[in-house]
Amino acid sequence: MTSPEQPPAGPAVVLIGPMGAGKTSVGRRVARALGTPFTDTDKLVVRDHGPIPALFVAHGEPHFRALEREAVVEALGRGGVVALGGGAVLDPLTRERLRAHRVVLLTVAPHVVASRIHGDERPLLGGEDPAARWQRIFEERRPVYEQTADIAFDTSSGPLARVVDDIVAWARRVPAGETA
Repeated sequence: MTSPEQPPAGPAVVLIGPMGAGKTSVGRRVARALGTPFTDTDKLVVRDHGPIPALFVAHGEPHFRALEREAVVEALGRGGVVALGGGAVLDPLTRERLRAHRVVLLTVAPHVVASRIHGDERPLLGGEDPAARWQRIFEERRPVYEQTADIAFDTSSGPLARVVDDIVAWARRVPAGETA
């Protein structure tokens, strides 16, 4: 958290999108290219509260979402580049906070994401065909992602470096609060 003695960090570049879209991988590279810190809100939750699958089992999704909301506040306070968990934008207060930042939606095609999520311990994908469940979750969340984002990039094909370069170029020319 930002202490009272520290000035708040500037507007962040925030990556949102479905599970497996590459928010963490892309975010690290974008932060490196911009020379700013990188924060993954899922990592903050794990650091402070333990593994996400265990949190879901022990306390349920609503409890996890409350912890996630706190992690988003901390991450946005740091500035730089922030990767949000796939469901973080479902929270209206989080969406309101994101208005002061530059928000990038990363998307990925369903046929590509299947290999990315295979073997992961993602609590929302358990109990059935993970790719089919991912597709349903993405379709439910898509309108919120699209309403929240300033710009979108697809990570399905081509070199990841191209997506990183495109986000960096956009972030350098678009001030916070404006769209592409």
